[in-house]
Amino acid sequence: MATLDLRPLTLGELLDRTFFLYRRHFLQFVGIAAIPYSLFFFINLATALFPVIARSANPGSMRPSEFATAIIGGGLFALVAILVGFVAFLFSVGAAVFAVSEIYMGRQTTIRESLRRVRGKAATILGVLFLSWLIFVATFIALFIPGIYLMCRICVATPAALLEGMGPADSIRRSFDLTRDFAGRAFMIYLLYFAMVGGVAGVFQFPFLLLLTIYAKQTQLVILLTVLMQVGNFIGGVLVAPVSTIGFALFYYDLRVRKEAFDLQMMMRAIGADPMPPPITGGVPSAFGRDAF
Repeated sequence: MATLDLRPLTLGELLDRTFFLYRRHFLQFVGIAAIPYSLFFFINLATALFPVIARSANPGSMRPSEFATAIIGGGLFALVAILVGFVAFLFSVGAAVFAVSEIYMGRQTTIRESLRRVRGKAATILGVLFLSWLIFVATFIALFIPGIYLMCRICVATPAALLEGMGPADSIRRSFDLTRDFAGRAFMIYLLYFAMVGGVAGVFQFPFLLLLTIYAKQTQLVILLTVLMQVGNFIGGVLVAPVSTIGFALFYYDLRVRKEAFDLQMMMRAIGADPMPPPITGGVPSAFGRDAF
């Protein structure tokens, strides 16, 4: 597999390369994303169907103790399923980052190999996501704009943690260093991702919600529409989820090329020379990607 050219990318090239990798390795990225989303599908389906089935059931057919046992058992099952699904989500995020890294460096990889590289690093991913969530919530409560700005500044913390072996706090600081003067590009990647999420919701969710409102009293039809809506949400979620992960992993490499001459380091490594240490100062940002917040 030929390696992709390592050079500073314009915003258009960055987005184009994101979709290029996604299309070229579609089954691999969708397969990675499907692992947690398949678990979330069953959780969401059970959550959505339980009230419908409970309303249609004969209240006198179950004693109060049996009903309470069913509620507690269902709640425990849902809790375990959510925990398992969340762990699967951590592995999925890490596997997608490693897959992008291998593809970007011109090496072959599989879903299994990408998942295997995440072993022992799930706690690091959890720490990064938890710290990112704390930063976002703290600033979002205070002011809306700073919360968005900080999310743009910590967007490459996960790739930094996984590909450079950093801890959660160090990876957050690393992301702040790399994204200085380039938060605008991160915002555009987020904007593209959430636009796709909105489009998926409009296609796979809104029509079914409308039909559920119209036929709310027909239990069997409600069950069928609920199942179809959850299937649509699963398909849409699996299709959209890889876009942001690929985009920010490529953004991470683009920032390293711009600020640390990562392309020259890889070139020297390929010819057997000692790679140069990364420069201390940052590169010159493009006009479009310049921090304007």
